[in-house]
Amino acid sequence: MFHAQEQLADSASTTRARHLSTFLTILKYYLGLIVLLVVGALTSRHSADGANIFLSSANISDVFRQVTNVGVISIGMTLVIITAGIDLSVGTIMGLGSVLTAMLLTTDSWNRATYASLVLNAIAIFVIVLAVLNVIRGFMRARQSNTPMRAPFVMHAGIAIVIAAFACIYIALHGHHRMPLLAVMWIVPLAGFTLGALNGWIITRGHMQPFIVTLAAMVGVLGAARLIAGQDTAVYSIYSGTNATRDIEALRALLFNVVPVPALFFLLIAVIVSFVMNRTVFGKYLYAIGRNEKCAVVSGLDVARHKMAAYAISGLLSALVGVLYAAQYRQGKADAGMGCELDAIAAVVIGGTSFAGGVGRVSGTVAGVIIFGFLINIFGSTISTAIRSLCSKG
Repeated sequence: MFHAQEQLADSASTTRARHLSTFLTILKYYLGLIVLLVVGALTSRHSADGANIFLSSANISDVFRQVTNVGVISIGMTLVIITAGIDLSVGTIMGLGSVLTAMLLTTDSWNRATYASLVLNAIAIFVIVLAVLNVIRGFMRARQSNTPMRAPFVMHAGIAIVIAAFACIYIALHGHHRMPLLAVMWIVPLAGFTLGALNGWIITRGHMQPFIVTLAAMVGVLGAARLIAGQDTAVYSIYSGTNATRDIEALRALLFNVVPVPALFFLLIAVIVSFVMNRTVFGKYLYAIGRNEKCAVVSGLDVARHKMAAYAISGLLSALVGVLYAAQYRQGKADAGMGCELDAIAAVVIGGTSFAGGVGRVSGTVAGVIIFGFLINIFGSTISTAIRSLCSKG
């Protein structure tokens, strides 16, 4: 009994030490951010009335608006890297999302964007509904362990097909005129979900390297985005009130004249994903897979399914950024996200996530993204836009 008490005490002390180490690691990044803010304030120029330009609400708002896109992508990238993977296709999925958004918002007839959205959404909804039904079945089986649960795959698949069919009917009925913004905000991310899930499926079922698969996807999705946009259309412009509805302006608004609406998406997604990674079984499984995939397989975890989910979430968030980009810049471009994958990887690594997998925090990624944004902002006071971006990122 005394030996058992010693083991419990050792386990408790180990847990406390791990939590303290995690807290100090996160604190380190935010202390670095505070130091960067102090340096920016001290080196900032002043306006005619003597106000510090760096600390002005307009400048802070501009920084948050700039980091939102990379920030949301970085959160999805964090999940993938925690599983010891990599996703190089996030930038082109973002570009595809911006093209789909612009075309769905501005065109009055069926086009390539409508057909692509129809197919990708049907697959996404089928997969999501099937996964949810399987989770419910597992929960019910755990609650009623003495009662056999006989819910065949065919029945689940039938329900998923029916729900997917209703979603496709909705898209088809609205395909002859401009889509409302709320519809676009679920249609486009679900398209990205399908592409991300496809990446995960090829990686897990084909036992291929994530770098190779997502590199190929990066090129393929860029080509698909240009094909959908058309050879003669490099940019699809969005004009609220003329070729698109005015509700697109809601994604460009400022709350309290300081916080951009896209930044709220970034912070809300960060909070939700952080909770999922720290407080749910799904998050614990991703960490376990990243630390030692073979042990996770031996322990009975469905490694393939969880890795596919990580890539699917990454694709969904990347396509969501495409919607935010199209609203913010009033255009859709196939190459809008070129280079974003490198920025996202850098922000994730700066935030403490290890390429080896199994280590990382969403809170660290948020700190890394904001550090990135303020570095570019500080360099911008004395250096041209293109040069400052390269210097600060380096």
